[in-house]
Amino acid sequence: QVQLVESGGGLVQPGGSLRLSCAASGSIFTINVMGWYRQAPGKQRELVATIARNGRTNYADSVKGRFTISSYNANHTVYLQMNTLKPEDTAAYYCKAEGSYNYWGQGTQVTVSS
Repeated sequence: QVQLVESGGGLVQPGGSLRLSCAASGSIFTINVMGWYRQAPGKQRELVATIARNGRTNYADSVKGRFTISSYNANHTVYLQMNTLKPEDTAAYYCKAEGSYNYWGQGTQVTVSS
C-alpha cells in the first residue's frame, strides 16, 4: 500500500512558475517509477513526466524545456518544477507511483491565467 499526497498547486500568471510536490508513504520500496499526469476539463488525462529509481526521466513533448521532474529519495518525495507556464498547462495534476500496483494521488489544481 502506497499513499501519495500532492501539494503546490495554485493560480499563476502566464510565464510564471510553480513547483509541485508529491510525498509517498507506506510500502515505498515497491515503487519503480513515479510520475506526473494532468487532466484538463474536456480533455484526456496525459503524461507530463516520469522519473525512475535510477534517475532516468521522460517528458511529454509539450513540456520539454519548461518542466523538470526530480526526487529527494531520503523522503521519497518527487517534485515537478514548472517554468514558463502557459494557459494550456491549466489542469488537475496527479502524482502516480508504479510498482507492484499503480497508485494515484488525489490531485492538485494548477490554473494559469492573467
